[in-house]
Amino acid sequence: MLGTVNPFELLGGFALSLVIGLLGYKRGALSGSGVAGALITGTLMFGLGGWEWGTCLIVFFVSSSAFSFYRAREKQALAEKFAKGHRRDLGQALANGGLAALLAVLSQLFPPSQGGYGGVWFLACAGAMAAVNADTWATELGVLSRRPPRLITTNRPVEVGTSGGVTWLGIVASLGGALLIGLFGGLGLAVLRQGWAQAATVLVAATVGGVAGSLCDSLLGATVQAIYWCGACGKETERRVHRCGAETRLQRGWHWLDNDLVNLVASAVGALVAAGIGWALLKGVFL
Repeated sequence: MLGTVNPFELLGGFALSLVIGLLGYKRGALSGSGVAGALITGTLMFGLGGWEWGTCLIVFFVSSSAFSFYRAREKQALAEKFAKGHRRDLGQALANGGLAALLAVLSQLFPPSQGGYGGVWFLACAGAMAAVNADTWATELGVLSRRPPRLITTNRPVEVGTSGGVTWLGIVASLGGALLIGLFGGLGLAVLRQGWAQAATVLVAATVGGVAGSLCDSLLGATVQAIYWCGACGKETERRVHRCGAETRLQRGWHWLDNDLVNLVASAVGALVAAGIGWALLKGVFL
């Protein structure tokens, strides 16, 4: 049975997403195509999911953008390693919020028997957004660690910015990023008077799911994500064409698995883990 879609909520979601997208563009956090991605994800999450869904998206965008600009000059030397900069494009917007937007659609196509907040769908949404937020915080703060990162698979020291490299600072940051989404997701349910048990479940499930998704991102980065080598500069990068202009060659990983797809997979892991934990904690009451 289809859920009830309020056209005014869709319109309100579009308007708010447009304002946020344009502000992000002005601040340099979004490219032109990134604004389109923000409109798509924001409209669906606000309009079909509700304000508690949209709040998770806003918290992710604001906090992750803030940390992207934090001590930006110190991170400039690492830009050559990453596929894209801090100005998110359409691919990045959909990789980060696309799954949560899809879950909002599914919450209307297959509404839960209980819970106007979306039940298991909202749990999965919170987990997905917690995963991408945790990963962004881990990346943006982890590269500032005084200790060199270690590859998550072998514990071997690697250069700062290497895909799959982790630091304790990055791990703690990922926990903070996931916890923030879980906190706001839980508060959203509390405001809607859905019950403190449900709110606490979102907090726990999203936090654990977010950290799990972030670690999955690092694992994929260390194993199967496409990593290239610039022969002209003698440096490893995620770019097919290096910043120096030279074409790169595939060094390891699957050529089709870029950073955007890795982020999407990580968000899916976060969603599945959060939904599973929520079901286990509440024994189906949340569904």
